[in-house]
Amino acid sequence: MSLLRITPSSHLVSSRLLRLSIFLLLSLPDSRGKAIWTAHLNITFQVGNRIISELGESGVYGNHSPLERVSGAVALPEGWNQNACNPMTNFSRPEQAESWLALIERGGCTFTRKINVAAEKGANGVIIYNYPGTGNKVFPMSHQGTENIVAVMIGNLKGMELLHLIQKGVYVTIIIEVGRMHMPWLSHYVISLCTFLAATVAYLFLYCAWRPRVPNSSTRRRRQIKADVKKAIGQLQLRVLKEGDKELDPNEDSCVICFDIYKPQDVVRVLNCRHFFHKACIDPWLLANRTCPMCKCDILKT
Repeated sequence: MSLLRITPSSHLVSSRLLRLSIFLLLSLPDSRGKAIWTAHLNITFQVGNRIISELGESGVYGNHSPLERVSGAVALPEGWNQNACNPMTNFSRPEQAESWLALIERGGCTFTRKINVAAEKGANGVIIYNYPGTGNKVFPMSHQGTENIVAVMIGNLKGMELLHLIQKGVYVTIIIEVGRMHMPWLSHYVISLCTFLAATVAYLFLYCAWRPRVPNSSTRRRRQIKADVKKAIGQLQLRVLKEGDKELDPNEDSCVICFDIYKPQDVVRVLNCRHFFHKACIDPWLLANRTCPMCKCDILKT
């Protein structure tokens, strides 16, 4: 059995690819990655005689928020500053509301401070809207130490929409409900897995491409026999038939390969067994079969 040999350069590349594949496999994230929970906001307000209600998956729960349903009228921080970073901040809570939710602008201080300020004033939940210019982009906030108050983030556009309604004196209520779970590590997992598979395929491809094609013993034997047959054919006698040769007698046998009669100037190959045939007929036959078509005499054994 032949041994497989790998050239130094191919061995170096394949080793590096293998190490890369192992590194990518070990770097795949596990299933304990932090989940993101979306928040459904059921918003209701009255414009004239019409009651308008809209439901949308427009927010995300904070990382330290309980995943619970909460509802109430929406209240703003009093004064021109809407970030509620001052511990003395009061909220314009509607008198008829039994429970209320604080709507606070992002920025100025930590999420934890904003949420605690609203909780100390009696808010049942906190809605924080993102910076101006961010559209409706949201992300899960980090706010350790906020007890058990529900906190969600919504986009700037939705937050400004609610802000303007309330500033106009519109009574707005919101029901916040738990939406769907998303695993942010999943896309990274898929990308890492595809990268790992691509590196593995590349490693196998390069290994096969650079692996020397060492023929096995049976292949070498077939090649040697073919070379010996060619050599033996070259040593067989050749004749050019001419007028008067007995082979041209119509009563003599014709070529058993092409079944054509012999004619003057035909080139024939004479085998060691004395049988002869057209050179153009017998040479391919001998390469394929090695024996006389008539008596089966092996040209390598005679």
